[in-house]
Amino acid sequence: MTIQTFVSCWGNEVDITGALALAESWQADGIEGAVPADEANQDTLRHRDVPWITEIATGGGYVPRPHLIPQQHLDDLCRTIEAALPFKPIMINTLAGSDAWSFSDKVKFFADALPLEREFGIPIAFETHRSRPTFHPWGTRDLLMELPELRLTCDFSHWCAVTERLVMDEEAELLDLVACRARHIHARVGYDQGPQVPDPRAPEYADAVAAHVRWWQHMVKAQAALGRTSFTFTPEFGPDGYLQSEPFTRKPAANLREVNHWMLRHLRDVITTD
Repeated sequence: MTIQTFVSCWGNEVDITGALALAESWQADGIEGAVPADEANQDTLRHRDVPWITEIATGGGYVPRPHLIPQQHLDDLCRTIEAALPFKPIMINTLAGSDAWSFSDKVKFFADALPLEREFGIPIAFETHRSRPTFHPWGTRDLLMELPELRLTCDFSHWCAVTERLVMDEEAELLDLVACRARHIHARVGYDQGPQVPDPRAPEYADAVAAHVRWWQHMVKAQAALGRTSFTFTPEFGPDGYLQSEPFTRKPAANLREVNHWMLRHLRDVITTD
């Protein structure tokens, strides 16, 4: 199995053109980001020579608008996939649905969304993310049990924040289940009080980094055993309150691009494919 690394537009606060430049500089395999709205970046995306993972957030943004029903999220997902297809993405990563729905509504949404993979002819991975139906490890377990075709983008940092612990160390059976359904990984490190450690290079967060590496390695081994020949990672430390800052001055705790570059190189060092 080969490991492919991607550069996040959101995480590095760059557009498509900027992400492509970082990917070349960092020797990454591709880029991940939303369909750009401006023609210049659309043209750049159309003529790129590296893989692109499309990121889609349904419901009006990264945090969905309240009171939207499953059909509205489904319509949003369909429209955005259609907008992405002319640019030939290799995969759709989506933050889809709402945590506010009943369990039956969550199941119905995913049951209606899963056929889109066959309809559009592109792999779709649903991200484990706060504000979404997959925000919680055991709730996600129940969804996976109901929906055998559901595939995930695993961002365990959110589950660490929601449960206030390095939760997957306690859940061997759940880790096995998720590993069999993993399609992509967002390589951000969470801890008991948040979805992003201030700086993964700091020694005080070594245990959290090591835990996430263990979980990611488990994903890779499980997927290799299932016959998969490559696996994708996107280092995704990001802005928008994820990156802590000093009160009053708003001085950031770390440099996001340095952190994401470090994580990309760290993945190459620690994730084995044997």
